[in-house]
Amino acid sequence: MNLVSTLRAAMVALPMVVIAFGHTALAQSPAPSASPTASPSATPSPAPSAVPVPPPAETKSPADTPTAEKAPPPAPPPPAPNVQTADPFGEEFTLEPKKVVVMKGTASWDAAFDTLIDSFKALTALLDKQGIKATGNPMIVYTSTDDTGFTFLAQIPVDQDVKNLTKDMSMGKSPEGKALKFVHRGSYDNMDNTYEAITNHLDDKKLEAKDTFIEEYITNPLKTAEDKLVINVYVPLR
Repeated sequence: MNLVSTLRAAMVALPMVVIAFGHTALAQSPAPSASPTASPSATPSPAPSAVPVPPPAETKSPADTPTAEKAPPPAPPPPAPNVQTADPFGEEFTLEPKKVVVMKGTASWDAAFDTLIDSFKALTALLDKQGIKATGNPMIVYTSTDDTGFTFLAQIPVDQDVKNLTKDMSMGKSPEGKALKFVHRGSYDNMDNTYEAITNHLDDKKLEAKDTFIEEYITNPLKTAEDKLVINVYVPLR
């Protein structure tokens, strides 16, 4: 966005040359004689006196006229709002293990998102009751899937042990190791399109994934509209 600053030059108008003409009295010539020969006593009328013409006013060249100071270059325009750069798709990534509080569960595909949200709510309520803050984004680790549903581990990173865990809760560590990172934007119902694209990517690259995969919820799933979700999908490789 290179901008060229402009110079504003003051233009000087050329003055009009005004010539004043004076009027002098002209001596009247005597009436012409009836004779074709002029009378010797006839005196020619004097010529009108010349009126001096003032010289034209001096004109100034543009170089003699001081130019206006250079205007400072305008500030660059702000970036367009909501400009989204391309998300990584199949980026190599290393997962670092984190201490997490875990809740295991099962869900049908029809009630998948509601079941995951209920798990996050239960874990968050337990942390709030004990005054413990999460130290990272909530995650879902899928441990098995079939045509009817799946089993999963809901995880929230913490920096201390959580007490009063229910029978389906425990303390543990999040997955670690090499993985490929993908990004999903939008509702959970559209995750099928993302996973189909992931499958095609793995086939094209001739890569073999492990049986588990991880979803990291970058936007808070308890407070974000479902169609505004941003989810990182990690696919560990064999």
